[in-house]
Amino acid sequence: MRVTQGMLTNNMLRNLSSSYDSLGKYMEQLSTGKKINRPSDDPVVAMKGMNYRTQVTNSEQFERNIGEVHNWMDNSDDALDKTQKALERLRELAVQGANGTYEEGQRGNMAAEVDQLKEHILDIANTEVNNKYIFNGTNTTGVDGDKPFDIDADGNFQNAINNQDVNIEVSEGTKLRVNVRPDDVFNEELFTDLSNFAEELRTGTDDDAISAYIGEIDDHINNNVDTRADLGARQNRIDLIENRVLEQGVSAKDMMSKNEDADIEKVIMNLTSQESIHRAALSAGSRIIQPTLLDFLR
Repeated sequence: MRVTQGMLTNNMLRNLSSSYDSLGKYMEQLSTGKKINRPSDDPVVAMKGMNYRTQVTNSEQFERNIGEVHNWMDNSDDALDKTQKALERLRELAVQGANGTYEEGQRGNMAAEVDQLKEHILDIANTEVNNKYIFNGTNTTGVDGDKPFDIDADGNFQNAINNQDVNIEVSEGTKLRVNVRPDDVFNEELFTDLSNFAEELRTGTDDDAISAYIGEIDDHINNNVDTRADLGARQNRIDLIENRVLEQGVSAKDMMSKNEDADIEKVIMNLTSQESIHRAALSAGSRIIQPTLLDFLR
């Protein structure tokens, strides 16, 4: 087959175009830091990258969910701690009130403090975190926009309290209850007992009747302690889950980096080598083009 000048020129141009493509690829890898910049560069790497990116995204979402769980549980535990202190003070008042040495006026002062402590516990029951009532189950917006815990003078609830569990997904397929069921602590019996206790202090003269409230308050204290113990167990579990999720996130990011990120040192070496090849191709190409009549007229 006869090799013509046009064939040599076309081959040279095609090879130079291929060399430019390689230079462009290495320059793009160097500027972006990625092995590939479009799926067509390497479909296998692109497909793996999608899977790894999904894992990283899920891990980051679970981390945000766990942050919400901590916020909910920590505030619940703080509220129960304040409730515990209020109940302990109420027990002290019951012990004092049962002492026959106190006069009617002094017991009236105790009754006033009981009323204030009842209002304090009521405020705790209506605790809001990020505009959500944390002690009203899944109805975190309250009842028609009003506080969920609203009681009359006799300690009776005005609204129906929501006791449904609030579950948040903290890892793949794992949901954890984050709320405290209101009936476990802030039940109607508690506020009724406190209302009756205050009334007994104001009007009653029977020390045994007042002393009976010591046992009633002890029951509420035990309920609060049991609820805090259950909450603490779930807090310990979320700590373990959080460590696992963080480790999974680091592992997923590491795999994604190994799959997608370019080896900069290798890219620089390839780019330098390709530049040398390209210069050699240009030099050889300049020799392939035959002289023209103008070259002899200079």
